[in-house]
Amino acid sequence: MNTMNHNEIAEIVMDIERANNERWNQGDCYGYLDNYSNDISYFDPITAKLLVGKVAVEKHILTHYKNPNIIRSEYIDPNVAISEAVDLAVLSYNLRNFVVGEHGEEQLQTF
Repeated sequence: MNTMNHNEIAEIVMDIERANNERWNQGDCYGYLDNYSNDISYFDPITAKLLVGKVAVEKHILTHYKNPNIIRSEYIDPNVAISEAVDLAVLSYNLRNFVVGEHGEEQLQTF
């Protein structure tokens, strides 16, 4: 029987996401890639369609995201939905990344 409550599970999920994102911000995308399952489905706003499968996602990320030099990230409206059986958790949020601007100022990353 699971003794963790939903808040504890949500906190663990967010901690994992933040740790992976910190690696990403330093140019190391393998925090995420190493944790993706083979049957991942990945939404990315720069693609025309859903990416399906770890091979497709890894190829996409390694092609398009190289050393982003992100100095700060903001998670907007994070939500962890947890199944009644407590065997599945889904994290959703909007992410705002900030990079160093042309004159050394912090600016919102755009694509």
